[in-house]
Amino acid sequence: MESQISPRQRKVRVLATLGPASASPEMIARLFKAGADAFRINMSHGTHEDKVPLVQAIRAMEKELGRTTTILFDLQGPKLRVGKFAEGRVMLETGKPFRLDRDPTPGDATRVELPHREIFEALKPGTRLLLDDGKLVLRVRNVHADWIDTLVEVGGALSNAKGLNVPDVIVPMAALTEKDRRDLTFACEHGADWIALSFVQRPEDVAEARRLIGGKAALLAKIEKPAAVERLEEILELADAVMVARGDLGVELPPERVPPMQKRIVETARRMGRPVVVATQMLESMIVSPSPTRAEVSDVATAIYDGADAVMLSAESASGQWPEEAVSMMNAIAMSVESDPGYAARLHFTETLPDATTADALAEAAASIANTVSASAIVCFTLSGSTARRIARERPMVPLMVLTPQAATARRLGLLWGAHAVRTRDVASFEEMVAKTKRMVLRHKLAKAGDRIVVVAGVPFGTPGSTNMIHVVRLTGDELKGYGG
Repeated sequence: MESQISPRQRKVRVLATLGPASASPEMIARLFKAGADAFRINMSHGTHEDKVPLVQAIRAMEKELGRTTTILFDLQGPKLRVGKFAEGRVMLETGKPFRLDRDPTPGDATRVELPHREIFEALKPGTRLLLDDGKLVLRVRNVHADWIDTLVEVGGALSNAKGLNVPDVIVPMAALTEKDRRDLTFACEHGADWIALSFVQRPEDVAEARRLIGGKAALLAKIEKPAAVERLEEILELADAVMVARGDLGVELPPERVPPMQKRIVETARRMGRPVVVATQMLESMIVSPSPTRAEVSDVATAIYDGADAVMLSAESASGQWPEEAVSMMNAIAMSVESDPGYAARLHFTETLPDATTADALAEAAASIANTVSASAIVCFTLSGSTARRIARERPMVPLMVLTPQAATARRLGLLWGAHAVRTRDVASFEEMVAKTKRMVLRHKLAKAGDRIVVVAGVPFGTPGSTNMIHVVRLTGDELKGYGG
């Protein structure tokens, strides 16, 4: 499937969430043309039956346009919620006691059910509990096997099934609920390229999900709990990518601590060579407005200057009134930042030292050679995608074309900074590699006659993990003769 569509003119990737506002094949195609490189399917909403047409529409578009496209299924995770109230809603008064218990009887202003046994075991007096995205704050006074007595520190309205966050302790819950396991199986059966794991607390959560996925998709760990940040490197060792999920992170941490945390996560992921996505409330006002606030534009730009691989739209593209405009805006901000003369220097504030491996040494050398000889592009041949990830970690300023015979590899690279992945037949010899490189960069308009191209590959060809060769080729410009242009 050799794409006839020119590569994006930007390095950072745009991940757009699909939902009621963007469920039609026509809108999905419009979002792609506006700049979406990957699509997120949120398993927190809707049924499995709702998701099948989304996958079919993306795959049909992929075939029609000849461009591999990335699908990420986002699992809901163990969202903690309070039970129901007799009146549907109560007012909690600051300074008054409030009890959480195991009694399923509808609640009132003095008590409500908390149907999560694990929390009762984890809490101790003095722990904070946050309700409804942190709008209400309770302080634990006493804990019993069947009830938790708290004092309302910040009161307000509380309604049925509102979320509960426990920022101060690790709750002994599996990161995968029964629903998540069903959703994960469904996602893998329907060709997910990425699975996003929500509310990761520890490396064991990632290991469990990885075991269940069994290599059928790549795994992205969402960092939305302070406990996960404490063990970030261990989590990244086991995950294929990471997301800065600022919504819940901003509930569990004071808001002013989220920006330094975001920078730390992005920097750590870049250093370890894992793609990193920055998400949540990026262009929030575009849910209802055709244009964003200046602060939102600045926020998106900051993530791009920091070197994030991808920026994500949530409700803006899923349920907002201006999904196509939100994607176009994301694209425009990225193009503007990346054309800033100071962009490259800012991007390389983060030092990404190569590991002591041949593949890392060659990846670093490829970026350096491309710079020294003013090459037009770097081309890498890869089976698994690991060579492409290593080169992207260096953040080279020239386009990175990734040639792979594996459709799954090409699709997974849709979240990788700067990578233009093309599925094409494998090569069997050095001469064939050089000839194919020249044809592909000309066909995709990445170079012209007289340009130099840096090629990275592994010999013998077709052997995963054998990256051991770097070569510079020069184009004459007539390499497509006899190949139908």
